[in-house]
Amino acid sequence: MGRPAPRERRSGGTRVHGRDDVRRLTAADLGGELGERATLVQFSSAFCAPCRATRRTLAEVARMVPGVAHVEIDAEDRLGLVRELDVLKTPTVLVLGPDGEVVRRAQGQPRRVDVIAALGEAVGGGRDD
Repeated sequence: MGRPAPRERRSGGTRVHGRDDVRRLTAADLGGELGERATLVQFSSAFCAPCRATRRTLAEVARMVPGVAHVEIDAEDRLGLVRELDVLKTPTVLVLGPDGEVVRRAQGQPRRVDVIAALGEAVGGGRDD
């Protein structure tokens, strides 16, 4: 029996989803190293103003939390991965657990507090499998 569809929550301009049914992502997939505890993956595009603000927020959180990496991917350069992961707009942020599993996903510019909460789920294992 398959998993139920992830629930969506709208918070301002950000759409947040639960865990995805995608394969685990590797450093080779991302073009950057996975964090020891979690990885913040940002899909961006060149002329996306919210992407610049998202980059600052994710980089700040990654600096604050030991073992967390931030990897930014240019959506136009990685269309295959964009399609595989069903990235429909930028910025899209994926929070990966230490094994590369997508734990959380958000579209739009995230708030720092939401990123920190998602990291708590990724590193703390707040999963219900």
